[in-house]
Amino acid sequence: MDPETALGLVKHGATLLLLDVPQYTLVGIDTQMFSVGPAFNGIKMIPPGPHFVYYSSSNREGNEFSPIIGFFVDASPSEVIVRKWDQQEEKLVKLSEDEEERYCQAVKSLEFDRQLGPYTLSQYGDWKRLSNYITKNTIERIEPIGGEITVACESEMVGNIPKTSMEKAFAEQVRNSNFSRSVDKSQRRGCYYTPIPRVIKQKGIHGQELTCLNLDKTQLLESILMKDYGGCEDLILGELQFAFVAFLMGQSLEAFFQWKSLVSLFLGCTEAPLHTRSQLFTKFIKVIYYQLKYGFQKERTDTGGAEKCALTLLDESWLSSDSFLHHLCKDFFLLVLEAPVINGDILSWTRKFKELLEDTLGWDFQPKSAVDGTYYEEDDEKATNLVSRGSGSFTMSAFNHSDVSYHGTYCLPYFLQIIAHHAQREENTSSGSCCEVIVN
Repeated sequence: MDPETALGLVKHGATLLLLDVPQYTLVGIDTQMFSVGPAFNGIKMIPPGPHFVYYSSSNREGNEFSPIIGFFVDASPSEVIVRKWDQQEEKLVKLSEDEEERYCQAVKSLEFDRQLGPYTLSQYGDWKRLSNYITKNTIERIEPIGGEITVACESEMVGNIPKTSMEKAFAEQVRNSNFSRSVDKSQRRGCYYTPIPRVIKQKGIHGQELTCLNLDKTQLLESILMKDYGGCEDLILGELQFAFVAFLMGQSLEAFFQWKSLVSLFLGCTEAPLHTRSQLFTKFIKVIYYQLKYGFQKERTDTGGAEKCALTLLDESWLSSDSFLHHLCKDFFLLVLEAPVINGDILSWTRKFKELLEDTLGWDFQPKSAVDGTYYEEDDEKATNLVSRGSGSFTMSAFNHSDVSYHGTYCLPYFLQIIAHHAQREENTSSGSCCEVIVN
């Protein structure tokens, strides 16, 4: 890139100024993650729009890491977002307005330019496909008080969600871990996700009619769209993407449950995709297609080292052939692909989505397939388990920009890589064993 073009991107793009962040701290934005070097002061050339910033503090040796803390921002052109490391709290905090203004002027005068790593624009396409329905309104409506999303504060929040014995053990482990944060119960700390009922219950409706309402979630979808989203289809897709990003990059357990609830709602509809909401379902299938496609893709940069990060991993069984997703997708594919009359866009994207799951996970969606498994509800002992794993290993490539020393790559959704790999193996692995993986 020539200097004039680079300068134009610096001035037009947003800047994330991160002050006093200790060396070895992992800092991410969107699909990119960096290991902080001695001269690292943030990231420049950030395209305007919504972004997810996340980080994990390290010990002095750089081989142990705390649970991720993340927050969404909606960056304006030339905006400077300033955060400073609080040594006692071991997290990034905002500054006073006067201090923030001084630093903003310094950034715009290019005083920090040599200490700022560039946003990798070649990876921006991946992020746009994961966030194209997330808006400033989406962020403000869903984000928690204070904006911080972290699994360390979520053990109490998911207490009312049906969990298996392994999930309960995981929540207890988070609650008792060294990184678990004390939460003021008088102040809500979770995200303001839209409640999605698992079972439809209506007064005055019994028997066959109630059964039909639960077999086809179209009426529930319509009710939620009107009541919670004012009839705007893009808002529910924005929440679906918000939850996926918070789950994937931010390692949020609460976000995983919301993503699962929304996906189950959509895939549980039979009337809406064929007749009443064809356009919405075309957009939904594209959203989940790109979410899982990103989750399954392999490392694209040359490996130059490994950074270990002790994070919470999802057990591989959530994408096994007896998972909720396989069960719902199988029924949905049968509905769409065998419909006598169907919207062409839905048909095309459903075929692409089916091929993605077949090619990547080896799933078979034939009606009488030998891999057909029994689907279990969330409160069943054999339902999807969530467990705490040992150290997952990131593979990162080394970069150098002026005096900035850091490691960078797009943030690998490494637990999905593990899941995808595991689903193709013939042997079973104990769900409680430790797992160290270097993604190549």
